[in-house]
Amino acid sequence: METISMRLYRILADEIINGAVEPGASLEENAIAERFKVSRTPVRQAFRELANAGLLELRPRKGGIVVSISLEELADTLEALGELEALCCRISAERMSAVQKKQLELFHLQGVECMEHGDEDGYLEINAKFHQLICTGAHNRSLAESIDKLRARLNQFRAAQGGVERRLAQSHDEHEAIVNAILASDAERAYLAMRNHANRLSVHVLEVLRERQAGHGS
Repeated sequence: METISMRLYRILADEIINGAVEPGASLEENAIAERFKVSRTPVRQAFRELANAGLLELRPRKGGIVVSISLEELADTLEALGELEALCCRISAERMSAVQKKQLELFHLQGVECMEHGDEDGYLEINAKFHQLICTGAHNRSLAESIDKLRARLNQFRAAQGGVERRLAQSHDEHEAIVNAILASDAERAYLAMRNHANRLSVHVLEVLRERQAGHGS
């Protein structure tokens, strides 16, 4: 169940990312607590999460200042994550155990079921498990930690992309290419399949955010 602090974080992060709250704006604990009719404790927790995501610069006992985030900076971070995920996929093709490969197949099949039933939430849940298993299958802790940090930083941006349903079939096809490459232990093909998948998602995220920010600026 979503906590109050995470709900606040999600709402405020969406407003910052979409340009409804402009860079340089001040977010005050008392004002946010009054707005959502909550105590200051979950507001502080939400502010800390916003700071961890690079969206807010905290000010002691005063709340925080919304950070200016350029699409160029976001593109750089998305590119870095895509390359690391592709590298992880390449290594997984060489190191993933037979049990992990079977689990990857099962996740892929579950994703197909969600797609056929139009279950967007279910698909996103399976998608997260799918990508996490590939990361685990590389058996490289340093690489996994780097990917986790970048994912945490980008989660809200990816969530803002919208339009999941119309892309389920495309995502399924890309996942199938990834699964087939890993099952065949074809490291180079696995790398290219994951990079293609990550790059498409990154382009879509940037397009959506560019349109939303332009809309708020007009």
